[in-house]
Amino acid sequence: MKKINLILCLLTFMCVQAALAQVKPALTWKDVSKWSYNRGNALSPDGQWMAWATGPTEGDLKIVIKKTFDTLSYSYPIGATATGAVFSKDSKYAAFKVSAKDAEVKAAKKTNKPLYDKLLIVSLADNKQTTFERVKNFSFSGDASDWIAIQFAALETAPKDKDAAKGTDVVLYHLTSKKSFNLGNVGEFAFNKAGDKLAYTVDANGQNANGLFLRDMKTGLITALDNDKAVYKSITWNEEGNAFALLKSNKDEKYKDEVLSIIGINKINGDLTAKVIYKGIDDNSFPKGMGINTNANPYWSDDQSTLFFGINTLAKKDDKKNETKTDTTKTKAKTEVKLDSAAKAKAKPAEPEVKKEDIEKPDMMIWNWQDKRLQSAQQTQEMRDKNFSYVSSYRVADKKFTQLADSNMRTVTIAPKQLYAIGYDNSNYELMGNLDGQSYSDIYLIDLKTGGKKRLFEKMYANNGGRLSIAPNGKISSYYVDGIFYSINFETGQIANLTGNIKSSFVDALDDHNVNKPATPNFGWSSDSKYALIMDNYDLWKISADGKSVTPLSDNWKSKKTAVAYRIRIYPYEKGTDLSKDQYFNVFNNKTKDMGIGILPAGKSKINVLFLDANVYNGLAKAENAKVFAYGKSNYAQSPVYYASINSDLSAAKQANTNTPDQAKYAWTSGVKLIDYVSAHGDTLQAALYLPANYEAGKAYPTITYIYERLTDGLNNYGMPGFPGGGFNAGMYLSNGYAVLMPDIKYKLNDPGMSAVACVVPAVKAAIATGIVDEKNVAIHGHSWGGYQTSFLITQTNIFKAAAAGAPLTNMISMYSLIYWNSGGTNQAIFEASQGRLTPGYWDNWDAFARNSPIYHIKKVQTPLLLLHNDKDGAVDFTQGIEYYNGLRRLNKPVVMITYKGENHGIAKLPNRKDYAVRMMEYFDYMLKGKPAPEWWSKGVNRLDMEKHLEARAFDEVGN
Repeated sequence: MKKINLILCLLTFMCVQAALAQVKPALTWKDVSKWSYNRGNALSPDGQWMAWATGPTEGDLKIVIKKTFDTLSYSYPIGATATGAVFSKDSKYAAFKVSAKDAEVKAAKKTNKPLYDKLLIVSLADNKQTTFERVKNFSFSGDASDWIAIQFAALETAPKDKDAAKGTDVVLYHLTSKKSFNLGNVGEFAFNKAGDKLAYTVDANGQNANGLFLRDMKTGLITALDNDKAVYKSITWNEEGNAFALLKSNKDEKYKDEVLSIIGINKINGDLTAKVIYKGIDDNSFPKGMGINTNANPYWSDDQSTLFFGINTLAKKDDKKNETKTDTTKTKAKTEVKLDSAAKAKAKPAEPEVKKEDIEKPDMMIWNWQDKRLQSAQQTQEMRDKNFSYVSSYRVADKKFTQLADSNMRTVTIAPKQLYAIGYDNSNYELMGNLDGQSYSDIYLIDLKTGGKKRLFEKMYANNGGRLSIAPNGKISSYYVDGIFYSINFETGQIANLTGNIKSSFVDALDDHNVNKPATPNFGWSSDSKYALIMDNYDLWKISADGKSVTPLSDNWKSKKTAVAYRIRIYPYEKGTDLSKDQYFNVFNNKTKDMGIGILPAGKSKINVLFLDANVYNGLAKAENAKVFAYGKSNYAQSPVYYASINSDLSAAKQANTNTPDQAKYAWTSGVKLIDYVSAHGDTLQAALYLPANYEAGKAYPTITYIYERLTDGLNNYGMPGFPGGGFNAGMYLSNGYAVLMPDIKYKLNDPGMSAVACVVPAVKAAIATGIVDEKNVAIHGHSWGGYQTSFLITQTNIFKAAAAGAPLTNMISMYSLIYWNSGGTNQAIFEASQGRLTPGYWDNWDAFARNSPIYHIKKVQTPLLLLHNDKDGAVDFTQGIEYYNGLRRLNKPVVMITYKGENHGIAKLPNRKDYAVRMMEYFDYMLKGKPAPEWWSKGVNRLDMEKHLEARAFDEVGN
């Protein structure tokens, strides 16, 4: 018996040890720094190769180039900067940059040593590699694939002043023969699409031999198209590759800035290449005080009859000179009378000459109530205003210049085929739109042949789209008014009702902003311009341009709560949607949150759902020259990986790569549940409840409630470990034994905070009812708008044991009239027509503003709060955090505010992102798990001790 008991004990011990061995460790923040994952994905034109960058969150990376349907794989170190591989059009070669290693980057920051990229070219057939040093940029030769052009960085000894020559060497490397040809002092270069022509500019010291050149890549013949003491830039080829346009910049002593000209080169494949130069300022029809804009790339019309470009202000130098005493003396020389010594002694000394530039002027702003834009907005947008490009055209045959955009009609869109342009003039409504957020425009049709314009629509509402969707033929457009889509024929002016007779709503049912009948998605037009493709809330409709023919492309998906999410463009040069080809759509079930891909077969009228399941599908691409398809697939537990198929229905897809190799070593979320619940307003809503790693049924877990607006559409999103700008990373918390709850919030106008309470609190109670959430250890966190709601919720409920609010709005009354510094505009428009959902102003709506302001309920706060607010927050003013912090502090309520100096609304600098992420988890671990309180929370850190405090934490972070 003793022997049997001993055996049983040994077996029990072995089982326990085996179980312990299977328990995986939780992620630590040090693990996150080392976490390896993929970035990007490229498919070769023949579909036989894929390429992606991979490596740790911090450190050196590599590029992997792998056979799509085979195990053959190459790997190349690329330094600390993620870069993508580019394939030649014949898929024989791949090229990519190799940057400096992480250690080299850190060392260079201390010494200001310049770092340079390398270029690695790989022959995919045999993995032979060719390396070039100090590379600035590169390009394969279009469809031809014989050449690669490599431009090198300037020498360190090269002049660096504004007017210094920018040209450097370009090597044309022949990929087959390995021969190289050097082009010196190249400013810019660009191949045409076919790759048989290379246009390039020369920018040499002293502008000697500067010019524009064209190289025939088959013969090697170089033609000088233009030479001048000038700088040439912005080469823009047309799609056919037989014409291009660019800018030419000359110094002119009459002007403060350089004067630009447009150069148009066309008929390149004909007997005689043609050249047009248009300077503008020499043309009497060109507006005075204007010049051609340096920031807008010029381009040809499809028929090569017209050049399109931008113009902006061009100031002349001030030639006026102050009159001097010397000048005055000369005019009086003939009448000058000699003074005796006594008179000279009494004479007053000459007053010094006063120059305009020497006069001290006040540094000030004048804020006038009639300003259409706030002075702060004008200041923030000053460079944009100075460089604003007014769309213009020059018709070559009759040498006619036309300014299409002006100071009132600033936005002009050139329609396809360049027969017409559409102009948007909001000048009559701009002031009010900047006040209440309700935007309107007068819309004009511009005839590009005559330059004449006529108004199509007066005061078109812009908040629900407000832009015309122009068909590929450039002659017809769809638009949206008051819940209905229409079409208008530019040639006849005829208007057709596209959706009014369809028994469905085209008002976005989920948009709860203060917008008048927000539109459902408009997918534009078919390539033949015969049909508009327009969504209701679930189904996609093919509607003839005259509105007489209507075909549902989805099979009454409303009953299935399934909708087309968006169209996937797999043909890069397609104009419109070519219904003679297979077309693909993402499909999404609003109820279950399943996602999939659907196909509209060529010439058919019904989308077939290929698959719809609990995964996220994105990045669908077709190889340019082959019938090979690739798409990304992921879910809450599986990081994004790519699959490939040779079938148009994506069947028999094969997994082409792997991701996050370290995930298997660590504890990971055990799953996700979609919870249905009813808000206090009576709305049926949903919440995503993610289970902690090693979840055991019947056990309740500490839970972080993360909020923003509607979040459950991301139910199956993968939580990639990292250091986000808002501090919270769901994957990290799930690995460390927390459950994470993400509820949907539906808003009522003039009650944004109360709406959050009405939705979030029932969601938390529903989650507690599952038995998964420990009701005594629930916390809440949100950033920005989520930070506001977090700050408000803790004034209305004690259901949360702890809260962390990032960049929160806390006083809706003061916040309403503060500046959104990132744009310079006021928050008033954001409140009244966007996220704030409070309208009109507080003077007529005081109760709503006060009722939804955390600061006005601050005495009721009983939840400890970790507050983040950065001093340069350009979205939510720093004073909002200060006001809440000081109020809570005055009431002796537990609150700590963290401020990262110089940071904006989200944290950008990696050391700051890491610090905040670590501190937030320390805080939640203390509040919800009973771990020791971090000293910065329990005692604080005196200013004089801050440096030592930060050094100790940084030292601990690196593992010393």
